[in-house]
Amino acid sequence: MVLEAEVGVKVLGINAVFHDPAAALVVDGVTVAAAEEERFSRRKHGKRPVPFSTWELPELSARWCLEHAGISACDLDAVAYSFDPDLARPADQMGLDDPWDHLRVTYARQAPGFLATALPGLDPAVVRCVPHHVAHAASAGLAAPHGDCDVLVLDGRGESASHLSGSYSGGRLEVLASQQLPHSLGLLYEDVTEHLGFLRSSDEYKVMALASYGRPRFAELRDAVRSTGDGGFRTDQVEWDSLVKRRAADEPWSQDHADLAASVQQRLEEVLLELARWQQRRTGNDVLTMAGGVALNCVANSRLLAEGPYRDVWVQPASGDAGTALGGALHVARELGDVTAPMPGADLGRGWNEDEIEGWLRRARLPYERPDDVAETVAGCLADNGVVAWFQGRSEFGPRALGRRSLLAHPGHAANLERLNEVKGREQFRPVAPMVRLDRMTDVFTSGPARSPYMLFVHEIDPAWWDRIPAVVHVDGTSRAQTVDPVDEPLLDRMLASFERQTGLPVVVNTSLNTSGRPMVDDPRDALECFGSAPVDLLAIGPFVLRRPVAA
Repeated sequence: MVLEAEVGVKVLGINAVFHDPAAALVVDGVTVAAAEEERFSRRKHGKRPVPFSTWELPELSARWCLEHAGISACDLDAVAYSFDPDLARPADQMGLDDPWDHLRVTYARQAPGFLATALPGLDPAVVRCVPHHVAHAASAGLAAPHGDCDVLVLDGRGESASHLSGSYSGGRLEVLASQQLPHSLGLLYEDVTEHLGFLRSSDEYKVMALASYGRPRFAELRDAVRSTGDGGFRTDQVEWDSLVKRRAADEPWSQDHADLAASVQQRLEEVLLELARWQQRRTGNDVLTMAGGVALNCVANSRLLAEGPYRDVWVQPASGDAGTALGGALHVARELGDVTAPMPGADLGRGWNEDEIEGWLRRARLPYERPDDVAETVAGCLADNGVVAWFQGRSEFGPRALGRRSLLAHPGHAANLERLNEVKGREQFRPVAPMVRLDRMTDVFTSGPARSPYMLFVHEIDPAWWDRIPAVVHVDGTSRAQTVDPVDEPLLDRMLASFERQTGLPVVVNTSLNTSGRPMVDDPRDALECFGSAPVDLLAIGPFVLRRPVAA
């Protein structure tokens, strides 16, 4: 599907430095497309053998962004590359052990030539380097549905820093503080992720989930991880083995492992609160926007909203490095004189019309049907305790399934948690999330933001509902809920309304449509492959449905 772009400044954003390669396109100040390369290449997080895993160029996603807007590379006024090699310092001077750092910086310096090769017609002279954390900041402060606001960026690392504290006024960023490496809350969390037997720079969310099973008893971390009172912090080297024995990836986790996860999680939350309080005292603003990989920690976000000084906290749904493609494009568009608009939503990726989808189904030679209302059909399957693969509209930008590429299930059966984790091939301690109609949110959940479309906060569930929706109740009585607005998501809202009429439950289980180690499903081929290989009862793809054959 191709859109005709309006005449105006056209800026392509590119992230191709650390991980999560992505592209985004801003035309006349409006975000028209954004997608991660993994959705096209089918390599999760853009991973390739070292050293190439860290700087995969998002050729396929960039070409799609241009095609979607109906423009060519020669039409671009600028390309924003979300890393400035002139700000980088040698890894050993920053106290980091990174043997590929020099190659990364060299690659970034050659990026204009690489991009011109990948995108025929592109003038290398229009490529602009945007500092990594400035790109993160713009992905929050300029994309949020607010005017003037504060912005807090926290991740593993940028060129030579790991953090930016700033404030936007009239679309211009004032940097208040920046933490220099090697001190990094993101790298600290990556370290404990690896020590606990998970994949660093990929599985940090598993540590957050495991923390709910533990007790934060390792007080030693308070001395090693601390704020400095000037907008910065320190993360001294931690001897993890002196606290808990390292877990091998194939070993079961112990209570000690959960306690270590809980201790690191608690210290992260406490330092975030201290940083936010310092920042708000400086600016007096009542809205905070956030980006960077640490901002995907929805437990920390929730505590920051509940106990912090800000009236509202808005988090970029693609807070990881993929989001810097969008932020870089927005930043450069502002520099070129455009007034940028807030991002219209997270559904910024590929989509297919009915004829295109039906063409895929015919080529696959699979039996399918077109019901009168796919929402009613799906609700009926869910009410009968079926698992549904839901493929609708444009795909999400970022790591969360938000009702475009989702696996859905009945929340009233406790066994569905284990069932879905088995379908996806993942650890049983990991929770699944609910989606709920916006007007029913406060009936079920007692804390957290009443509007949560991007699933970036956790919410306490009213105990009266624990036995009614056990599949989505985490061990600590919380859930990472997504609200569904009928204006923005009419099809999802109709499905939820029908499910509630049939079951009395306003909640449906929602987890990402993928299996372990694979990127989220993106195109119809991916959806059909997933449906064919996973024990899913129904695939709802556009207005069509495919049913799992009943065994004789």
